[in-house]
Amino acid sequence: MKNFLHVLDIIGYGTTIIVVIASLVSIYQWCVGITPALMRLGKGLAVRKIALFASGDDFNSLRDLLIDSKLFNEKNIVQITKDQLRKAEQYSLFLAHWKSISSHLDSILSEKKDGTALIIYAPQEEGFISIEDIAKINRHRNVIVVNFRGRLLNDIVSSLITTSYEK
Repeated sequence: MKNFLHVLDIIGYGTTIIVVIASLVSIYQWCVGITPALMRLGKGLAVRKIALFASGDDFNSLRDLLIDSKLFNEKNIVQITKDQLRKAEQYSLFLAHWKSISSHLDSILSEKKDGTALIIYAPQEEGFISIEDIAKINRHRNVIVVNFRGRLLNDIVSSLITTSYEK
């Protein structure tokens, strides 16, 4: 009986070592995989500015949506008008209301860098984006077309994580 308990004791020590090592490896992998994304998200929410291409009530509505979400600081949301497109190149996230930019889409796409995310909010009740414009949009990286406000917030957060970070 004593030998049997001694064998179980040795097996217990062995399995404990295996569990401790597996736990440490899991914690390391989680830190290496998740921490950079969380750091980019935190930096994106705290520091990165959003260039908002919209006018009038559309600007106010989108700005209020971002501020009311409590994710974004009002000072990080900057309105860009048609005449200020050059000013937008310093920002790494463009948010555009389709109705406000449909006439100068080409100018915005030419100002956008590959590492810059462009999210176009195009609610369907305001009309559809033409096939020609969709084709132009589709030729660029990191461009998202979204129809719903809830989805808009999700796409902004995803874009903050995936664009404009240094390795």
